[in-house]
Amino acid sequence: MIEIREAITDREMMDFVQFPFSLYRKNPYWVPPIIKEEFKSFNKSNDIFKSVTVKFYLAYKDGKIAGRIAGCINWIEVNELQKSKVRFGWLDMIDDIAVTKALLEQVEAFGREHQLQYTEGPMGFSNMDKAGMLTDGFDYIATMIGIYNFEYYPQHLEQLGYVTEAEWMEYKLDINTFSPEKINTLADLVSKRYEVKLLEFKTIKELLPYVDEMFGLLNKTYAELQSFVPIQQFQIEHYKEKYLSFIHPDYISCVMDRNHKMIGFSITMPSFSKAFQKANGRLFPFGFIHLLRAMKKNNHAEFYLIGIDPEYQNKGVNALMFKEIYDHFIKKGITFIETNPLLLENNKIQQLWKQFSPIIHKRRKTFKKPL
Repeated sequence: MIEIREAITDREMMDFVQFPFSLYRKNPYWVPPIIKEEFKSFNKSNDIFKSVTVKFYLAYKDGKIAGRIAGCINWIEVNELQKSKVRFGWLDMIDDIAVTKALLEQVEAFGREHQLQYTEGPMGFSNMDKAGMLTDGFDYIATMIGIYNFEYYPQHLEQLGYVTEAEWMEYKLDINTFSPEKINTLADLVSKRYEVKLLEFKTIKELLPYVDEMFGLLNKTYAELQSFVPIQQFQIEHYKEKYLSFIHPDYISCVMDRNHKMIGFSITMPSFSKAFQKANGRLFPFGFIHLLRAMKKNNHAEFYLIGIDPEYQNKGVNALMFKEIYDHFIKKGITFIETNPLLLENNKIQQLWKQFSPIIHKRRKTFKKPL
């Protein structure tokens, strides 16, 4: 017998957060979140919930937790972008399609209550959250910003009538395939032609005055994509708190024009995936030590965010950023890079990576169903 209950109390929400730890206990590719941070991010008092309505559900089979799901309505998306959609996210379940069906039906009912027309997921509260169910690349460790799931997840959705809505690819790159001479030559040419230059940071404190400008540039960069929802100021504050502590100035590159206006930036990070696995959901007493070690000694880096002003796209501005990134990576011993998930329709970003001989090693999708 399968029973669905809404998770409301702190105990139920902690069960919601911790369920994947048992589901993926022996899986070498799943990367656990920090339990305390995950629990905190679901607190309804957070400003992130000013623009969304969300419900969390747990599935029980024979009295034991067998799955979880969140249903979310992003009202900016619904009212301003006219997308009559209820999102589903944080979907995890045992390999039992009856459990998957019961969970999704709960979100579908939630969407109908609000007269919405379709459901799509997995997605988070906003476009700054993780999105897309893994459909290829199940034998690669997850990145900090990528969702990992078992192979049966997309199979269940397709059997239940869900179809592909959006698709992403993730690349891996070998830094030895980069041509520093080519990058340096192009960077110098672009710098002179467009009168642009790099802005360097020595501390996160020096970066802080520019963070809002970065998010504004993200809004401009991705505005034309079908899945984009503008990032709000209170969301910016939330993500500052959530991620800034993991970022080192050496992994940030910014390009400014002659008027000191930001026209491009990229944020990379050393891979924390194995460190998070060792921490196993807890920073204390010893989890933070693994993160510090990953920051200081690592041969694996991940691209987190990249934004380029539409006026400067396809003009080689990225060469300035890659020049700085390459120099830092060589100094730090980075040899292997993974990109963030790139929408299949985002041809401009695809072109940006082609010169670095990328290898597609993961694919992911969101799935859609009319209500």
